[in-house]
Amino acid sequence: MKGKVRLGVDIGGTFTDLVLLEENGNVRTLKVPSTPADYGEAIVEGALRLLRQAQIEPSDLSEIVHATTVVTNTVLEYRGTRTALVTTEGFRDVLGMRRLRIPEMYNLQYTKPAPLVPRRMIFEVSERMGPDGSVWRPLDEGQVRSIAAKLAAAKVEAVAVSLLHSYANDRHEQIVAGILEEALGPDVPVLISSRILPEIREYERTSTTVVSAYVAPVVRRYLTELERRLQAAGIGAPLRIVQSNGGAMTAASATASPAHLLESGPAAGVIACARMAGRAGIRDAISLDMGGTTAKAAMIENGVPVRTAEFEVGAGINLSSQLVKGGGYSVKLPFIDVSEIGAGGGSIVSIGPEGSIRVGPQSAGANPGPACYGRGSDLPTFTDAMVVLGYLNPRALAGGEVTIDAELARKAIGDRVAAPLGLGLEEAAFGIYTLASTAMTRAVKAVTTFRGRDPRDFLLCAFGGNGPVAATAIAAELGIRHVLIPPAPGVFSAFGLPLTQVEHERSRSVMLPCTAEHAPSLRQMLARLEAETRAALAADGVREEDMLITPLADLRYTGQAFELTVEMSRDADIEALRHAFCAEHRRTFGHGSGEDPMTVVSLKVLGRGREEAPDRFAWPEDPAHGEGAVRRAYFGPRHGAIEVPVITRGQLDASPRPGPLIIEEYDATCVVPPNALVRRDSSGNIAVEMIHER
Repeated sequence: MKGKVRLGVDIGGTFTDLVLLEENGNVRTLKVPSTPADYGEAIVEGALRLLRQAQIEPSDLSEIVHATTVVTNTVLEYRGTRTALVTTEGFRDVLGMRRLRIPEMYNLQYTKPAPLVPRRMIFEVSERMGPDGSVWRPLDEGQVRSIAAKLAAAKVEAVAVSLLHSYANDRHEQIVAGILEEALGPDVPVLISSRILPEIREYERTSTTVVSAYVAPVVRRYLTELERRLQAAGIGAPLRIVQSNGGAMTAASATASPAHLLESGPAAGVIACARMAGRAGIRDAISLDMGGTTAKAAMIENGVPVRTAEFEVGAGINLSSQLVKGGGYSVKLPFIDVSEIGAGGGSIVSIGPEGSIRVGPQSAGANPGPACYGRGSDLPTFTDAMVVLGYLNPRALAGGEVTIDAELARKAIGDRVAAPLGLGLEEAAFGIYTLASTAMTRAVKAVTTFRGRDPRDFLLCAFGGNGPVAATAIAAELGIRHVLIPPAPGVFSAFGLPLTQVEHERSRSVMLPCTAEHAPSLRQMLARLEAETRAALAADGVREEDMLITPLADLRYTGQAFELTVEMSRDADIEALRHAFCAEHRRTFGHGSGEDPMTVVSLKVLGRGREEAPDRFAWPEDPAHGEGAVRRAYFGPRHGAIEVPVITRGQLDASPRPGPLIIEEYDATCVVPPNALVRRDSSGNIAVEMIHER
């Protein structure tokens, strides 16, 4: 036994990544093929292999932290369960009407995605609560029993209950839930909005509850089967699931709040980036995770990933609804603010009708993959362009596991891109590289510039199988000076999993003026929310002395439609709260007034367990790939083709080396251009300093 040992498991469409973190800081990594028919099979197989390599018994594993795409894929692919909605009389069409927003401003024929619950499965009940929590119309319990009989006859698999103003008084929702649970039995989950999201905004609260109910049976079956498989393999360690906010929760809590898992996978990479940047003394960073299909960006400010409470899932992609609204299903829960764009290693390159090059969003996927894989595709991709430019190894990747045919890459780029546009082969490939990098700058701007932040003030931390290839081009485009490539970049997202801590958040809408006379009411509500948060942490195994509590408030200037979230003190210091909101408003929008009236819309309490991580990490030595080799690489019309040394991370030290260099590793390749310096820092990161021309 080597002390506390944590296992992180991140499932992707092609590979399942596993990271084992021992208490002494030793890190072991493994990639195994995913098993889409039963993802638990790959998890158990990979876990046992990794434990054997580390000479650790399965029974000695302390904890498993899992990032899953089950929830988001269920919604994106409309594979959820037969769900019903019970709502207040007169509000049957809330899901269909939604907000008057569309993602395509000038498309008069835009069609909204169909509600997850069809209208015939939405039932109205006679009742009415006022916004102050008073009963305007008593609940007709007989009508609820009649609805329960109809739901049983329809064999529904889940029910969402969202009654008007239940955030102020949830008595009617509790009664409805009790009647439905008694009639439908324990196998049909009944989720009420006052537990899922006790906040104002009827559509967002209803939509969030419906999404939760829609995926609840799927999540329960998946986690139950996974725990059964692990137990059968002799792995009895507690299973924790990463939430969209970057925290973790037990499998039982995840089953009760499944919508919290929507962005489980992307959140892990941001957490890993925040930890590594912090250990390098960097407080402000941008994480960039570029895989085979998409690139995801997030902002880390003052050492903490930036969050959002507005998110949309569906319509083919997930995104923060601050950017484009109306394309998916609203989920108003805490998320790490991740911007995602369809640009990855497998992105297919095409020529538009106007004669311009397009990169993505369609992807060649893992099979057949890029043309250079030799699996029958002749469509050019971003990866093929990188082979043509000399950035990627022309013979093999992943230590020889993936064979590369450089001639097929040249033929695909030449026939499909260069020849039709009358360009040279390398010129066309460099254009693809530039366009893809420019597309990814939009993802970075979405989480920085759109929030009033200047990306030049941040370090860029790039990982994923393709992030290190494009990182310096993105940095050059945005004027970012420093780039960090962490160890094992291809499985780096999974490294974030053992570093996550249990986290819970409780919220409540209050709608009070931000004035001293209302401070006692705010303190009272904060105390209640803190008690609820501590109880949730304790239920997930966090000791009282390890609980870290952060009070938050959603504020807006009186009359505004939407609010900003800021930290506040436990004693509800009104002047400090007003000052914090004004400062955040200035950072985000460029202006703010400390004198105008403000409204406290909601209070929140964020609770997390204290971080338990080694002081230093010991990464496995990466075997040499191409050590001592030289490869011809093209760096654009200014520099042309250059003979570039191909080295490994281990050949770098603390002394800066000038580019150009190509740094090959088992799971990624880092491209250092001529106008840059590179070194390896004390944490094993590749640190690139860009030299921007004035």
